[in-house]
Amino acid sequence: MTVEAEAPGVPQQPVVLARRRSAGEVALRVAPIGIPYLILIVLVAIYGSLQEGVFSREELNIQTAATLTLLLVAAGQTIVILLGGIDLSVGGILSFSTALAATRFGEGGSTMAVWIALLVLIGLGAGAVNGFLIAHLRLQPFIVTLATWSIWSGAAFWVLPTEGGIVPESYVGAVNNAWVGLSVSTWLVIVLIGLWVWFRRTRLGVSIRAVGSSETAAYLSGVPTARVTIAAYALSGLFAALAALFLITQTASGSPTVGNDFILNSVAAVVIGGTSLFGGRGGLGGTVAGAFILTLIASVIFVLSISSFYAPIVTGGLLILAVLANSITDLVARRRAYR
Repeated sequence: MTVEAEAPGVPQQPVVLARRRSAGEVALRVAPIGIPYLILIVLVAIYGSLQEGVFSREELNIQTAATLTLLLVAAGQTIVILLGGIDLSVGGILSFSTALAATRFGEGGSTMAVWIALLVLIGLGAGAVNGFLIAHLRLQPFIVTLATWSIWSGAAFWVLPTEGGIVPESYVGAVNNAWVGLSVSTWLVIVLIGLWVWFRRTRLGVSIRAVGSSETAAYLSGVPTARVTIAAYALSGLFAALAALFLITQTASGSPTVGNDFILNSVAAVVIGGTSLFGGRGGLGGTVAGAFILTLIASVIFVLSISSFYAPIVTGGLLILAVLANSITDLVARRRAYR
């Protein structure tokens, strides 16, 4: 029995197309998170060539402590941007929380524990109000969160007109302690990543992506879009409050304006990390890289004895490149979807 050979020059079109499509889909999934980690590796290599002990546990603890506040704010921002929104109020919530903590924690003890719980609830509530206004009154996220940022910033000045206050040494020491050679900040980064791996597979995590991809399609599929929106913004407010609780251990004081620097930086960390500003694509994995990239840019510039004014310039350049990369990825994904 003979088997007829396939005619030369006649490819197996279905197989070839399937392989090409599969390779393209893998590239689309890997590129958004792969590029920021490649940039991070390059920055670590540059920093390592300029500074001794960069690859030690001590330096890891230093970098995570310098990055964690931004990462916590950016974690909440990631959830909101995945939804297709944006949260400018995180700066006001962060400032208000540090001001309140620095004026109310006192000597620590049970009073401090009550205020910590209250700050967490304030963060959740503030975010939930944002979500309610956006979901039920159909107001634009930019306008709503800009307005609430102004409200919380004003409240921060009312609580603490100038930088100051007292943070108990017991609280500062507890958060800055090390366990098994790693600082609390390093462990918190690890825990945060683990929580994200779990969260993205929950019903809420899946629903947030669905709403971000297409709110109409998600609604028609039975997703409670209003509740999902409120939950997403509530989580963003929660992370801003948690960021404040860590930040005061680094500054040992409160400030009515300290949160303003984290508004655009949190968005930058998310976008540089590969999350699409249009929603539906991205995640905390890339945001972690984005946050550390911003921290390392400042570290490299400091070691090179270059003016710190250049850090925003470099960040802005990376942000433009990240937006271009995300736009190209979205365009290619849409074209593949219509084939």
